[in-house]
Amino acid sequence: MVIKRELELFENQITSFKANFFGIRHIQYVMMFICVNISYGTRSILSITIFPMTEDDSTNKQIPNYPEWAPHKNMILSSFFWGYICFQVVAGQFIKKWGPKWFFGGAIFIASLFCALVPLIGAQLGYQGVIACRIITGLMQGFMFPCVHCLLSFWTAFQDRAKIGSFVYAAGPLGNVISLPLSGLISNSKYGWPAVFYLYGVLGMAWSVLYFIVGSDSPAKHKTISMSERQYIEQQHVVADEITESAPTPWKHIFLSAPFWAILVSHCGQNLGFWTLLTEIPSYLNEILLFDLKSNSSLSSLPYLVNWILSLMMGPMADFLITKNYVTTGTSRKIFNSIGMFIPAISLICLTFIDSKNPVAAIFLLTMAVGFNSAVYSGFNVNHIDLSPVHAGTLMALTNSVSNIFSLFSPLIVDMVISVTGYKETQKQLWTFVFCIAAGVYITTGIVYNLFGSGEVQSWNNLEEPQNNKTDEPKKQESTYRTFEDIKMDKMKT
Repeated sequence: MVIKRELELFENQITSFKANFFGIRHIQYVMMFICVNISYGTRSILSITIFPMTEDDSTNKQIPNYPEWAPHKNMILSSFFWGYICFQVVAGQFIKKWGPKWFFGGAIFIASLFCALVPLIGAQLGYQGVIACRIITGLMQGFMFPCVHCLLSFWTAFQDRAKIGSFVYAAGPLGNVISLPLSGLISNSKYGWPAVFYLYGVLGMAWSVLYFIVGSDSPAKHKTISMSERQYIEQQHVVADEITESAPTPWKHIFLSAPFWAILVSHCGQNLGFWTLLTEIPSYLNEILLFDLKSNSSLSSLPYLVNWILSLMMGPMADFLITKNYVTTGTSRKIFNSIGMFIPAISLICLTFIDSKNPVAAIFLLTMAVGFNSAVYSGFNVNHIDLSPVHAGTLMALTNSVSNIFSLFSPLIVDMVISVTGYKETQKQLWTFVFCIAAGVYITTGIVYNLFGSGEVQSWNNLEEPQNNKTDEPKKQESTYRTFEDIKMDKMKT
């Protein structure tokens, strides 16, 4: 009996080691990473393909180009966000009720399909057809981050939250690193700019099919996950599966929560700054620094490569500070959010003093601005899960929906400044205004987060549906918030 027990303990240790080293949860992380990577590529390819798409003369006469679309360039670039902001709150509610898996895979499949259709529909319907495809792609990608946030709340252990969150969300900038030079390379090839949309459309649809096979809503619903891995994931936080579907969304408490508003304001500032740079860096390099398309696409991706590299460092650092009890969760979030907001702001302000004769300094400052912005993935970007694991998907849907109104306007900032000042894209004064606006937003929203942000689970995380008795007074209920240890004890009793 003793030998048998020792063998069982040894076997459990081996299983635990395998679960900690590489387990089912890592497959989920990788699938989320790949999806975010492809999806950001789908968004950003238009920042490069818009140039050959609208050029006057094409060296490859077999590839269509539409110079008459040029006056509508910034409208086309912003159209993705017209759809992106619409359904996210609804998506968050659907995900909370029915689980994220099928919404996640299905939405990305449709988004990718309409990405692949851009050249075909554009040829038939003009730039309005391109805008329509981008709107539908945005509508469907609106499901992505609520799904990812919900999945992260279920699949990540508390002590890995910043690390895994940074890993998954930093796939976005890495997607830009890949898509921007790849778009330039393919656009300059015999296949031309339409092949870029075909490529990303096929990649997204293939990902969806694979995710339907290997994806899962949570550890509790996965058929082959080991008990040791599930225990590792759930040991320091609750198993929310049982209450997520039934728990009503505490809308009033959410909208009266200062920490929620801190995330929302910071998310808005982040999106305006991030997407202003993403959509306009290629134009700045082309019009001010006078780089050609091939150099432009490569240099446009450099800041996002640094962003991805730094994100791999920031996440573990944030988790280390928390798990070693050097700082609280809330303090850690504020430290890294400040790095992600204030350093980019300072870099953009410095950029306004650099002229076109010093392109190396300009590229360095742009790289600093985008690169250190990666720290927000360990700041406000994972803070939704800290405040409410149960409603994390809904919180992300709310903040991402509102904040992407600012993403929508970010490509139009240039048009606004042009209309107000009369400057052209070839004049540096225009870009001074654009970069100062982005810097001011970064600083203001970063300060708001530091004043009102929190890392504590909020009291409204698990509010029960009131049940009225004859006197119409709420009846106190026992919490259904059950930890992994509660479940294990129930199984031992039975």
